[in-house]
Amino acid sequence: MLGNHDLHLVAVAAGIGKLHKSDTLDEILAAPDRDELLHWLRRQKLAHLENGHLLVHAGVLPGWTANKALQLAREVESVLRGDDYVDFIRQMYGNAPQAWQEDLSGYNRLRAIVNAFTRLRVCSPQGEMEFKFKGEVEHIPPGYLPWFEVPGRKNTDATVIFGHWSALGLVVRDNVIALDTGCLWGGPMTAIRLEDRQLFRVPCSNPVAKNW
Repeated sequence: MLGNHDLHLVAVAAGIGKLHKSDTLDEILAAPDRDELLHWLRRQKLAHLENGHLLVHAGVLPGWTANKALQLAREVESVLRGDDYVDFIRQMYGNAPQAWQEDLSGYNRLRAIVNAFTRLRVCSPQGEMEFKFKGEVEHIPPGYLPWFEVPGRKNTDATVIFGHWSALGLVVRDNVIALDTGCLWGGPMTAIRLEDRQLFRVPCSNPVAKNW
């Protein structure tokens, strides 16, 4: 699923985003088939729903059902695949609006959708997103909780599978599976076979220093 780093690459390639010191994008940006690669990347999904499993990069706002999440993902995917996608990329960055409202429109609506799918870790019980926090669960700021633990979460109609939150680690529950086990920081790469939920782990090498 498209994530924050994928969209960062698209933004940098479009001359809008700036390379970070820790980025490893040079080979892609200098590749002879760079345009073909970026064209393919912009056509990937933000969310995928199949056989009761909803796959996303980071999270789903607690007020969205699985079908609602899929519908909202399609709104952004359509823009990213369009000829004017650069106009959206220019407006994509930012933390506002922090809470979803059905009457959001234009770039505010698209930005809120992107932030939920690609950046969400914690939110308030009312669904207000918080983006500075990246750490362990025990250090979540007061008034917030993991998005998947919000009481009354509507997307329990599917099993949501996500990554992004490496400090969270492995979580396997009836209706939520978190698979980012910190390969970048030296942890294993983890996969799950959905038929029987058997886990598979591969050691990762060359960890980088944690930045959270």
